[in-house]
Amino acid sequence: MSYRSVPRILGLFKAETMPRLAWIPHFTSVINWTLRLGLGLLNQVKAIKPRWLAIIDHSIDIGTKKVLVVLRVPVDVLANKGAAIQLQDCECIGLKVCEQVNGESIALDLAAIFSQAGAPAAIIKDGDHTLAKGVRLWSGTQDVPVPVIADIGHAMAIALKDQFEKAPSYQRFAALTTQGAKRLRQTDLAFLIPPKLRTKGRFQSISTLGKWADNMLDVFAVKGGAKKGSLLARLRTALPGLLLLKPFIKCFARTTQVISQVLGVLKNQGLSQATYEHCLCLSETLPKNSNVKQRLQQWLHRHIAIQREITDLPLLVSSDIIESLFGNFKYVIARSPQADMNRTALLIPALCGNLDRITVTQALNQTRHKDLEVWEQANIPYTVRKKRRAFFGKKIAKNRE
Repeated sequence: MSYRSVPRILGLFKAETMPRLAWIPHFTSVINWTLRLGLGLLNQVKAIKPRWLAIIDHSIDIGTKKVLVVLRVPVDVLANKGAAIQLQDCECIGLKVCEQVNGESIALDLAAIFSQAGAPAAIIKDGDHTLAKGVRLWSGTQDVPVPVIADIGHAMAIALKDQFEKAPSYQRFAALTTQGAKRLRQTDLAFLIPPKLRTKGRFQSISTLGKWADNMLDVFAVKGGAKKGSLLARLRTALPGLLLLKPFIKCFARTTQVISQVLGVLKNQGLSQATYEHCLCLSETLPKNSNVKQRLQQWLHRHIAIQREITDLPLLVSSDIIESLFGNFKYVIARSPQADMNRTALLIPALCGNLDRITVTQALNQTRHKDLEVWEQANIPYTVRKKRRAFFGKKIAKNRE
């Protein structure tokens, strides 16, 4: 719910329930309490004895800044849950807001975070080159290099992109689906529009397009001409030449569906000897000369060695949970009329972890409003709103003179 709605809801409780509430806080107080909680949780981070994994990533640029987030996940989390992890299984142990990011700055940030939280058994990250350099520089300062786990989702998305994106058949197929979507939209056949793919990271969800195309081939697989005005005739007009791409579509659909199955296994069950062998069997169903097949098998061989080095339990190999965390945070940020990375970044630690009454009370009791101001001054010296006020303030003062 929004911050402004909290006082209104409490007002209903005050009017309609017993015992009555003594007072209703202003919505700005609710905001400050939430941010104090986030800062308090960060300040409480300490080293733990059980082995754990670090998941790191940068948010997309919000305004002129982005935020580096580090999550801590116990090594045994998948074995205990038996399913994909959730936000309550994670703990935010590090949060750094920055305007300019490079490998050296990331290495310094990781050093500060891990000096407080302890060293992880391994680090999970996506394929970002800047993150890779930062992790490499930090790991080089350790007595024993820390293994790096390449997020399986991003790794397979890159493999799919390398194999298909520049292929002429894929480019014709992509153009066909784009034009077909325009012809079908706002018609009674809109339910057959191909899945809309995002501009950035489209190969992370490309399997939906492969499944749609394979289904459409079955629809088109009718001998002879279609009756004028029939559904089939209208589809052939909207998607001309789809059958000519049948060999490509079959290969594309099969490849994306196999990868989707692999991701389902590894994201929910983790990497173990059993899932390693299962995914290898799935990869063998791909064509012999498939680049995706080779990349998948290379990833499996490399990471099963890491799993054997770290634990006997299934190993977490996905960073999806940090994307989910960013999604929740961006949903809150979207309410602001000026999208900017400001002190609300402290909301991130409060969006994950197991927040029981004791944890919340302790975090609030140990964090004052003054601590918020100190943190904001050190980490976010300016925001869009502050710059706007300063700019117009100077203009008004100059005009009065």
